[in-house]
Amino acid sequence: MAHAFPFSAIVGQEEMKTAILIAAIDPHIGGVLVLGDRGTGKSTAVRALAALLPSIKAVVGCRYGCDPQDSAGRCPDCDRLRQGKPLKSHAIPVPVVDLPLGATEDRVVGSLDLERALSQGVKTFEPGLLAQANRGFLYIDEVNLLEDHLVDLLIDVAASGENVVEREGLSVRHPARFVLVGSGNPEEGELRPQLLDRFGLSVEVKTPDQLAERVEVVRRRDAFEQDAEAFVARWKKEDERIRRRLLAARTRLAQVELPEAARERAAALCMALGTDGLRGDLTLMRAARALAAWDGDAAVGDAHLRRVAAPALRHRLRRNPLDNSGSSARVERAVAELLGP
Repeated sequence: MAHAFPFSAIVGQEEMKTAILIAAIDPHIGGVLVLGDRGTGKSTAVRALAALLPSIKAVVGCRYGCDPQDSAGRCPDCDRLRQGKPLKSHAIPVPVVDLPLGATEDRVVGSLDLERALSQGVKTFEPGLLAQANRGFLYIDEVNLLEDHLVDLLIDVAASGENVVEREGLSVRHPARFVLVGSGNPEEGELRPQLLDRFGLSVEVKTPDQLAERVEVVRRRDAFEQDAEAFVARWKKEDERIRRRLLAARTRLAQVELPEAARERAAALCMALGTDGLRGDLTLMRAARALAAWDGDAAVGDAHLRRVAAPALRHRLRRNPLDNSGSSARVERAVAELLGP
């Protein structure tokens, strides 16, 4: 069995790791977009976190891995399997699915066997990548190069949590709720605004510019490639600590208080930056609450808003022809003015 690189062994890239953890604590945040240089651990971090998460309960025989406790989110497969009897369940790993750039639409959404449907009256559906990613992570490398028709599909599914396949009067629906994680190099092309807005958090990564950090990254990666099993064992205790803290944060999330003062500060920050709509406000508050849960705090405060402001808002800013500074600098400046340094 192939081993994933331990999450706790990733050197640096603190903003990326924090954003991915926040999205795992509260999947409703809307996923994470990671932009920056190649070879900076983007895909490694996603797979490491998925390997860190405990197994999930799924209905035995369900092609979509439905939650046996979620009666509202069950698919047609589960209804067929039930037939008045309790559904059997088993533990499965959290899915991590790669969506390749060259994937066809049928490969992504699934395909219907029209010939069999017309000749035999049997509706046969072959699930696609969206079905495989249900209740897990859908990872898209070079997301800024994704074809437009696939971008449109992802926008619809990300908004509804359901995949609908329609061909020649036949229709199939199934749950497709996943944490969307995209990565790319902005120098190779911009992301469509409609998809960009669907990502809850956006983080920037860059190649380490400190000698000691670069050496440590190479040292750990080399040790992992030489003996993955021994390397994973060496970091197992630290990964277990992160797992326990993550599960505790999920449990604590609903109890974290969001004071009215924090709501007003979040709204004031979004107004000062001129973000369109209210998605930025909602994401900022959700991310701050998830971070407070991760930190073990009972209520959201300025410190939490300050730490998540850039990831939650930097990709929602309009271009300002009179301001040459980057979006991150603009957010930091607004945070300093409203929340203090």
